[in-house]
Amino acid sequence: MIRPIFVGLVAASVLCRISFAAQVEPEVVDGVAAVVNGDVITYSQVRGLVGPREKLLRAQFNGEELVKKIKETRELALQDLIDRQLILQAFKGEKWQIPDHFVEDRMHDIIRTDFGGDRNTFIKTLEAQNFTMGEFKKMEMEKMIVQAMRSKNVKLDVIASPAKVDEYYKTHRDEFTTKQQIKLRLIMIPSHASDGEAAAQRAMAEEIFTKLHHGAEFERMAQLYSEDSTRENGGDWGWVDQKTLAGPLEKAAFALDVGKISNIIEFSGNYYILKVEDKHGGETKSLAEARPDIEKKLIRDEAQKLQEKWLASLRSKAYIKTF
Repeated sequence: MIRPIFVGLVAASVLCRISFAAQVEPEVVDGVAAVVNGDVITYSQVRGLVGPREKLLRAQFNGEELVKKIKETRELALQDLIDRQLILQAFKGEKWQIPDHFVEDRMHDIIRTDFGGDRNTFIKTLEAQNFTMGEFKKMEMEKMIVQAMRSKNVKLDVIASPAKVDEYYKTHRDEFTTKQQIKLRLIMIPSHASDGEAAAQRAMAEEIFTKLHHGAEFERMAQLYSEDSTRENGGDWGWVDQKTLAGPLEKAAFALDVGKISNIIEFSGNYYILKVEDKHGGETKSLAEARPDIEKKLIRDEAQKLQEKWLASLRSKAYIKTF
């Protein structure tokens, strides 16, 4: 028999004037977001979980993009709440219990570390957030249950095998390489090929190139001849990351040693001469240096896989309906 409260919540979900996908500014109306083996998850629970995240999204996006982001965020939050409910149900099904003194110890820890031991301030804070002490204790107990069940059902090796660490390092070296940057100056001479001046413009580029190799200052040559937007600054592009320049220019620029000048590069109807004044980054950690980080990542990834497998098993045995 369905309890009256459940009937009321289902009715509310039908009457609710917003879908779970949510409009950009949803009305504050509660209703059923999901049913998990007879237990109800409400829209207010979902909104409570995603509130801070949605605030950030509203500051970063608008229009259709905002609607899409909010929808994705709420869907993920709902799935998290469904999984949490499944874990709590599994705990109850196994007839386990969290001793009351564990929860009391947790309360004392929170009051001591977050409120300087002032219980009155703690209680006032709960009241300001519309929580009773009983509700807060229940929340903390459920957190402890979820953590205990994850620990029980997600068994991990304490170390990652050396072979897996070595393989990860070989295939992900870029993760352990610092970002390379160059301090670049550039001279650009357009070919004006459509005006029949390509040969003359090429000759000008070669004349500039020769002057540079005879000691002319690159900055001065750029100010005199370059038609790039950085002309007034002597062709100074500042610090440039990889994948900022067009392919042929990037290849030439990042291959130059500090203080060296490139050959003339013909690209997209222009002639370019590049100079690298400085560079940094591009160093790769050794396997020994990277090993601790790789081991942590591999263990974390394995935990995620095992957890998802366990949760998938719980879902497969459950009645779950979303609205």
